[in-house]
Amino acid sequence: MPAESESESAPQLKEWFDAARHRAIAKELVQITPKFHTEVFLNRVLDGLDDRSLMQRVHECAVAVEAALPGTYQQKVKVLQKLAPRIEHEFVTIFLCDFVATFGLEEFDFSMEALRFFTVFGTAEFAVRPFIVADQKRALMKMHEWTADPDEKVRRLASEGCRPRLPWGMRLHTLVRDPKPTAVILETLKDDESLFVRRSVANHLNDITKDHHDYVLQRLEAWDLEREHLRWIAKHACRTLIKRGHPRALKLFGFGKKAEVTAKLTAAPAMLKLGQRLTLTAKVTSTSSRAQRLAIDYVVHYVKAGGGTAEKVFKWTETDLPAHAEIELGKSQVVRDFTTRKHYSGRHRVELQINGQRVAETAFVLS
Repeated sequence: MPAESESESAPQLKEWFDAARHRAIAKELVQITPKFHTEVFLNRVLDGLDDRSLMQRVHECAVAVEAALPGTYQQKVKVLQKLAPRIEHEFVTIFLCDFVATFGLEEFDFSMEALRFFTVFGTAEFAVRPFIVADQKRALMKMHEWTADPDEKVRRLASEGCRPRLPWGMRLHTLVRDPKPTAVILETLKDDESLFVRRSVANHLNDITKDHHDYVLQRLEAWDLEREHLRWIAKHACRTLIKRGHPRALKLFGFGKKAEVTAKLTAAPAMLKLGQRLTLTAKVTSTSSRAQRLAIDYVVHYVKAGGGTAEKVFKWTETDLPAHAEIELGKSQVVRDFTTRKHYSGRHRVELQINGQRVAETAFVLS
């Protein structure tokens, strides 16, 4: 999904739900059922449209459909199931899942099956979460059944939908406190044939590391990490821990020993303006008589609005450095604002991190 918060949706993403899109949805629904009240729908979605964020537009579309479509809840879902393959835009189709989450909690089993259907056209990872909150045991039992579904999008939903800290999604506080109820789902899916599904398992585990890193590491230590796909999941799951220099996570992937190196880090230009390109250069020299496995990252201490700093760790590379060898690394990027990060003027310190240890630093001044 797009990596930004709902309140900061980029304008172009909001336009997935523009006036033309809503009129197209209404046109399709009238073709499916002439009883659909187009005027009721359009009056609701178009009034105040410009002021709504992307996710607000998703929800308002679902609410407007409910108001404009006659019949019982189940009858409306069956109409929307005919609509789903006609939308041809995976994110836009999410409003169908939102419809189920908003109006279907009282019809639990029917609604869970509807989400299984809709997720093939547009992910139900957000919409399934109210059902988990309402009845966690019942919802997770159904989601475990989905791990055997022939469609990879349904199998992915089994993991993605119950991620404790899913970006943009409702936080599942019970699973944040105790992640064990999802273990059977993740264990079943860790050997899934689809990378799409395995990536979700890794992201789910990474979510858990933010609250229960020892729990995750204990599980991963029991895996056969000689198997390539399991090693990939495990490393992706531990990416936050590795960036933080967590000793047990570093050890799991062969980065547990303190690096025997000397290092120099430079930033050029030393002064730059927003929108210009910054280049980092690192020179790392081994002082060991043996080869070393190194996880190399860099840490930027971003200046905050109040004058303080907040650090962010970026992955650079992994390498096997021969005895007494030297390597030179380069990294270049344009310094610009994102919806998730605003830059402020001042001195930005940058550190080189190897196997969890800060070994060199430099700085640049942003104006």
